Amino acid sequence: MSTLNAPAVDVHTSPQDVPSVPPWFAEVVVLARHLTQRKLLDAIGHQVRLARGRAGHYDVIDFFAILLGYACSAEPTLETFFERLAPFAAPFMALFGRAHLPHRSTLSRFLADIEPECLAALRHLFQDELHQHGFSDEHLGGLTDRQGHRLIIFDVDGTRQAARQRALVTGTDFPTPQRRMQPVCAPGYTGRKRGEVVRTRTTILQAHTQEWLGTFSGAGNGDYQAELDAACRATVAYLAAKGVSPSQAVMRLDGLYGTTAFLVHIHQYQLGFLTRGRDYQLLDHATVQARLQQPADGEVTHPETQVRREVFDAGFITDWLEDHPEQLVSYRVIVTRRAAPTKQTPLTVGKLRGAYVYELFLTSHPAACLPATMIVALYQHRGSFEQVLSDEDQEQDPDRWCSHTADGQEFWQIVSQWVWNMRLEVGAVVEEQPLRWTRWPDPQPDVPAAPSLPVTAATCSNAPSAEELLANYGPLELAQPWAKARRRFSAQDFRVLDDDTLQCPAGKLLHVRERRKLKTGHLRILYTAKMVDCRPCPLAAQCVGRGASGAQPRRVSGVRKLIGWQMRTAPSAGHGPVPGAREDRAAEPSACEVRWCDVGGRRLRRDWVRRLRRHRVTLTGPGAGACPPASKGEPRLWTRAERAHRRLMWAQRLARNALSAGAPRYTVTLFGIAPRLAAYLSLPSAPAG
Repeated sequence: MSTLNAPAVDVHTSPQDVPSVPPWFAEVVVLARHLTQRKLLDAIGHQVRLARGRAGHYDVIDFFAILLGYACSAEPTLETFFERLAPFAAPFMALFGRAHLPHRSTLSRFLADIEPECLAALRHLFQDELHQHGFSDEHLGGLTDRQGHRLIIFDVDGTRQAARQRALVTGTDFPTPQRRMQPVCAPGYTGRKRGEVVRTRTTILQAHTQEWLGTFSGAGNGDYQAELDAACRATVAYLAAKGVSPSQAVMRLDGLYGTTAFLVHIHQYQLGFLTRGRDYQLLDHATVQARLQQPADGEVTHPETQVRREVFDAGFITDWLEDHPEQLVSYRVIVTRRAAPTKQTPLTVGKLRGAYVYELFLTSHPAACLPATMIVALYQHRGSFEQVLSDEDQEQDPDRWCSHTADGQEFWQIVSQWVWNMRLEVGAVVEEQPLRWTRWPDPQPDVPAAPSLPVTAATCSNAPSAEELLANYGPLELAQPWAKARRRFSAQDFRVLDDDTLQCPAGKLLHVRERRKLKTGHLRILYTAKMVDCRPCPLAAQCVGRGASGAQPRRVSGVRKLIGWQMRTAPSAGHGPVPGAREDRAAEPSACEVRWCDVGGRRLRRDWVRRLRRHRVTLTGPGAGACPPASKGEPRLWTRAERAHRRLMWAQRLARNALSAGAPRYTVTLFGIAPRLAAYLSLPSAPAG
């Protein structure tokens, strides 16, 4: 029998419009309940304030609800989000205690009017919520170093969102062109993204729990130092709320921050650091050069490319700031060396010198805590941060353009990170996952097991003090010629002798008269000849000057540049090793096994979202699933203050779109909600059956 004559499925159609509930509606219901139970919606309504000119009767909480739903929906644009939300606008806003849904153009005007004070208030609530709740105690994870100390890794890096700009017609017959992206973008490095202008967003991630600590953005390439300071302040506040010492934190950064100026900023907050160095002049440092002449400390092989790198630990080097020579920072230099590629391909990372490609890594932790090979492996593990950024683009994409103003775009990005953290927290409530422990390869054999992680363990990254350091200067560099046109001997015509003297073209000696320390830390040395040598000299006219009688002897100056610092004596306990000195492995105490502890953040988020979107959601109530017609109602009774257009108080502004007591009630039934989550949100749970 043919199946076409006897179909197994009957298909019916209907002209009635019955929109389906969006798959992301269930998550918005849960997160709105979560915020209501924490009284965060009230806090946003009363603490995040903004006086707007063209936003109608709506307040900040109305637009926060829209952006929260937009972050949960993963819709490509705000236009598609509003179209999908339109049939369910009334119950959606009722979840947040509001009556009406603002128009999309009203949201645009609100984001354009956001002020720095409003943005700072929202950021404060976001960070305060993370400090009070979220992961804590042993669930913070950490890295156990070889001394048994607990280190918590924080990743700081930026993402870039490029914008395309077409050519604009200019002429007297046309209005003056205006770029709508001009207030929020600027020319800058676009990376692998196509565009003419760019905006940079710097993010702070707790690497073990995958919680966002903050986001700071700027036009173009951004303000690196200001964003790094903001990241350090956010990290210190997070650690203080969790009861962890700042010395246990390790700021893991890319090569953008691999200079002394940025390391001083981190040092001021007493935070540890690990960064890729970009100042390859360190390769010319005497200590580094001496270390490269010795055998390597180890060798690491990249698992995918199979590129083998030799690792050299050059020890601690102390440097200074040129603008502030009194500020010293001590950092440990690790150099990797690999064979230069045979093909003539441009290098993306590293410095090509001769037959090798060198890479620099700077850290604040000595070899007793983390050997050189583990420092390199720990930085390469930073690739997991790039994976988190990729997950963020797939799940939420906070770099989407929501506003053409700087504060409005950052307002949306804070809300997006807030949704990310709530997914982690609620996902952990649904299904508590055990901590994941990863054993890191240790180059030393017979390593005992790691002890329990103390929450307040002191770090061993103490740097030597300024009193224990001795300046290390480079060779003498004489002044460059400047008076050749006058046929006068320049400083380059004088020869430097081994006994710290100079020999003039006539064979006479010049001795040191003065040593002067410059603001940059370099040492200027002034050499002077004897008067009895210059007066009868036949070359005095070419040396001292035309018509000179030799009354003033010749002077020559040179500069010895400060290239580093070394210890005056043997380093005390807790200090780094003497630069260039090999460590005595046998003298070290028994080392612990290096372990990495974290939480499966991706699984928590994605299992949570996948479970909600796989189950059914029913919504009942007056006009649910349809656009209700505008009710005529009774004529409005105005007050004298309203007729006079007097300014409203903050409470009056907030109450204009508040849900009234006689508003229709809606019933939302979520299927697939675990009883544990229902109890956490104080929601009734029907028995399965």
